[in-house]
Amino acid sequence: MILASTSTIHGSGYLEYLHPTLEVHLKEATTVTFIPFARPGGISYDRYTETVRNSFAKINIKVIGIHTYKDMKDALLNSEAIFIGGGNTFELLNQLYQQQLLVHLKNMIENGIPYLGTSAGSNICGLNIKNTNDMPITYPPSFDALGIIPFNINAHYLDPLKGSKHMGETRETRIKEFHVFNETPVLGLREGSWISIEGDKISLKGKHTARLFNKNKEAVEVASGAVL
Repeated sequence: MILASTSTIHGSGYLEYLHPTLEVHLKEATTVTFIPFARPGGISYDRYTETVRNSFAKINIKVIGIHTYKDMKDALLNSEAIFIGGGNTFELLNQLYQQQLLVHLKNMIENGIPYLGTSAGSNICGLNIKNTNDMPITYPPSFDALGIIPFNINAHYLDPLKGSKHMGETRETRIKEFHVFNETPVLGLREGSWISIEGDKISLKGKHTARLFNKNKEAVEVASGAVL
């Protein structure tokens, strides 16, 4: 699995900073099944899929949107690899429940199918989606997610800006609020960083550190390359 904070970094096209990693990660796949349910900015599934298709074409991989199949469960079960992109995590999880795909997706990932998630597609791999930054525009049947990794992700993690006049809560404050009521560790994943999962080994990759939060403990910085 590759679980990235974002699909795009400053000065780079869609997924381009991950292309070298994806060429290795998807070396045995000729097609990727794309699940566009998060639909950033409310764009159509077709438009979202086209953006993804253009990016994967640069590494010679074909992309097929799962929404184009009459039987989405069958399409999922016959996938060579799976990608879920960013957007609204609540709507993404809601659709995975509504289309009855969540359990099958979890089983396929646990059985070793190559998976790429960015932003919302990474958020759903934690125990639940309580640490997403999105507005709850829809109400999924449960906040429980795939539970593939033993912690939650806060994608697009931001550090407080020195000298900023912003008076609202920081990400760290929000995560501390979460830990008043929850035990689950949270990894603040900065832009341009990703988690690599091979079997039971979970490693931080990219140029930046990540910030790990545990209940009733001081947050710690995790170095790139560290095994989580």
